[in-house]
Amino acid sequence: MKTSRPIALVIHGGAGLMRRSTFSKDKEKIHRDGLTEALRAGYSLLEEGYPALDAVEAAIRTLEDNPLFNAGKGAVFTHDRKNELDASIMDGRSLKAGAVGSVTIIKNPITAARLVMEQSPHVFLTGKGAETFAKKMKLPLVKNSYFATQVQLDDLKKVQAREKAIEEKLKRHPNAKASPHQPTKLGTVGAVAIDYLGNIAAGTSTGGTVNKRYGRVGDTPLIGAGTYAKNGVVGISATGDGEYFIRAVAAHEIAALMEYKGYSLERAQKEVIHHRVGKLGGTGGVIGIDSTGKIAMNFNTPGMYRGWVGADGKINTAIFGKS
Repeated sequence: MKTSRPIALVIHGGAGLMRRSTFSKDKEKIHRDGLTEALRAGYSLLEEGYPALDAVEAAIRTLEDNPLFNAGKGAVFTHDRKNELDASIMDGRSLKAGAVGSVTIIKNPITAARLVMEQSPHVFLTGKGAETFAKKMKLPLVKNSYFATQVQLDDLKKVQAREKAIEEKLKRHPNAKASPHQPTKLGTVGAVAIDYLGNIAAGTSTGGTVNKRYGRVGDTPLIGAGTYAKNGVVGISATGDGEYFIRAVAAHEIAALMEYKGYSLERAQKEVIHHRVGKLGGTGGVIGIDSTGKIAMNFNTPGMYRGWVGADGKINTAIFGKS
């Protein structure tokens, strides 16, 4: 039954080197349209009285199905030209959570993560085990090639060519300094919602980083690093250099600053993104909703794909500019 509590939804589609000067009008439009589609998918459920968890899953599934974003279809390639996906979701009401990592044939990893939370005694399943669970749950499965796009394959080739050039340079000049690869964007998608009952949920999904090796897993499926939700406090989803978000326990740290030190959502996000993740050397951003339905988004990169709908029902999207 609906109450007078505000409903809200905020999403992100990755942070990184998005500058207005590098975007054509068409490129900007299709990305904004993709964000709008995800917002409508999630917010329509909130308006109908569905739980925040449903809205988060619906919004993220929509982004996973959109090849413009680094999650699901359109995920980046590993060093071995495969696609390995990670996702997590958390229920702020019960503090239950579910996650999957390094999966290769699950069409929508966010749904698999939710089923881990609701239909298993575990929190985090990986690789073949997660895929066996997905088969048992009768989730849609696809060939790994389903996730591939030419755009991401071209990006992998560029990264590997740059990597090879650096290796050759170091062979000729062993004492030379190698410049680290700076990705064109830090992918990952995520959503946070609050429903009419005041329940908060958060989720995150990603294809990881371009050219990753050795079964690398970042912050996205790690509860407290890339995703966190707690009723009465906040819901958070992160995107960026996962290793730094893990070390900063970024999502939980924002919640802790709010719960124990009385920080506002905006202040807590800025503290963690700019003064903790940033000082470690990491880049990226976070989105969140507090217990009153207030939305905030902060990032230390030139841009972040983001969108939000508050209690007024107005859809907003943005790509460029500092938060």
